[in-house]
Amino acid sequence: MEQRKFLSQLKGQQAEQRACEFLQQQGLQLICRNFSCRGGELDLVMSQADMLVFVEVRYRSHSTFGGAAASVTTRKQQKMIVAARYFLHTHPQFAHYGARFDVVALDNTLQNLPSWLPAAFLAY
Repeated sequence: MEQRKFLSQLKGQQAEQRACEFLQQQGLQLICRNFSCRGGELDLVMSQADMLVFVEVRYRSHSTFGGAAASVTTRKQQKMIVAARYFLHTHPQFAHYGARFDVVALDNTLQNLPSWLPAAFLAY
């Protein structure tokens, strides 16, 4: 069981790295990875001009139950919003930036091009 968990974590890390490289190729700059607080976590925090981009990376080996992008539930979105607010609170140098929430979905194999959903959801 431990080996299975380790392999799952390794695939997740590989997916995050692939997503990060893909977004950097699109002109975004990495600010930090795996920012977490009591209420949630952000896989990647990136910038694009004067915009902070909070990125959720999802990898699924099969498309059962809708695949990677569909797995970003309303509950997950709320947790990202909490983490993003805390990030902004603890990093006041970004107070003048706009913000958006993106999703990068990788399905099947990590060699496939990521599916990038800019502004995947809105924060209320």
